[in-house]
Amino acid sequence: MKRRSFLNKAAITSALTAAPLLNFGREYESAIDRTPKSSMPSDLKITDIKCGYIRGGHSLFVKIYSNQDIVGHGEGVDATPGTYHLVKIMGQRIKGQNPLNVHKLFETIRKSGFFEGAQAGMYVAVLTAVETALWDLAGKALGLPVYQLLGGKFRDSVRVYMDTALYQNRLPKPEDFAEAAKEAVDMGFTAVKFDLDQANDPNKYDKFNWTASPAEMQRMYDQMAATRAAVGPNIDICADMHGKYDAITGERVAKMLEPLNLMWLEEPIAAENTDAYKKITDSTSTPICAGENHYLAHGFRPLLENGAVDIIMPDLQKCGGLGEAQRIANLANLYYVPFAPHMVASYLGAMASAHVCASVPNFMIMEWQIYFHKNPMYREIVTFEGEAVENGFIKVRDVPGIGVEINQEAMRKYAPEGVPFFE
Repeated sequence: MKRRSFLNKAAITSALTAAPLLNFGREYESAIDRTPKSSMPSDLKITDIKCGYIRGGHSLFVKIYSNQDIVGHGEGVDATPGTYHLVKIMGQRIKGQNPLNVHKLFETIRKSGFFEGAQAGMYVAVLTAVETALWDLAGKALGLPVYQLLGGKFRDSVRVYMDTALYQNRLPKPEDFAEAAKEAVDMGFTAVKFDLDQANDPNKYDKFNWTASPAEMQRMYDQMAATRAAVGPNIDICADMHGKYDAITGERVAKMLEPLNLMWLEEPIAAENTDAYKKITDSTSTPICAGENHYLAHGFRPLLENGAVDIIMPDLQKCGGLGEAQRIANLANLYYVPFAPHMVASYLGAMASAHVCASVPNFMIMEWQIYFHKNPMYREIVTFEGEAVENGFIKVRDVPGIGVEINQEAMRKYAPEGVPFFE
């Protein structure tokens, strides 16, 4: 009995002694699993850049690959059709370099393109997609969200306004404006935007004349007045003229809409003439907003120096990238001008923009599109966790990089024919 008792006690003691050792082994294995298997960030290298398009080429998506199997995602819009080979040229200029040197690579591409159109347009729009993908890759490599790489955040969530896409080519009536505005408010948005330009308005003088007729102006007023009546005084309303009118029309429309207390009147005239913008802005209490067709900080300098606009709205998917967008916002902040980015991209572009909006003090509001809620393509072509928008705010993602990625296979069915797709 004594021998049996001794053996039992020995077995129990052995098991108790072994348990911590077994647990230690499991913890050690778990620690190994948690340890990054990639090499040091200083050894990170760009190995390839590939791209794909949707919307007939007007939305460009870029993926930058690295030697550590970390991939960065970026997006450019509008000035992107036919730019496949430009993406490849830019890729060759930075291949083999460390993607963590985002500003250096941005300048490498920009300065090497001085005689290729690097001042504006397609070149800068493609550079924007590439630069954004570099930030995403850098964030993933360092385990930090992009806003942290940009210096941290002033806010956790970014307020957005709903672009209702009530396009004027459908000849909507004032009651259509009112209904669309109420729908947006019911969805939780506290700001809405509508288009005022109408190419097929039967009251236009002709399709080339940029002067609005009295009947056109009355239509604009009636549509915006119906919107204000529908949502009351505490909802912000924006009106967009898409740069389709002359200076005298812009001035008259801005003055006419003063009683409706708009958040802003957007691009009453084309982007090129800063002096004409200043004339309109000085003539009215309606805030004038512009910038979606300006490029790089250089393009915003005269607007700000001359007091030509009250609010700037760079498009962060074509103005030069996220770092350049922050430079534009900080430049505007010196003039006490709010920063309200234009945004007609996918949710990848929206979240990339949100990281910048979180990182600057003078952020006002960012554009959001009704197509996110009504066109299934925009949910299919990206992957992310959680809700996209809640009660008119985007929560800035706290995961490494941008926090949204391209769903390449889902995007394939929307790609234009005859254009290489991530090749």
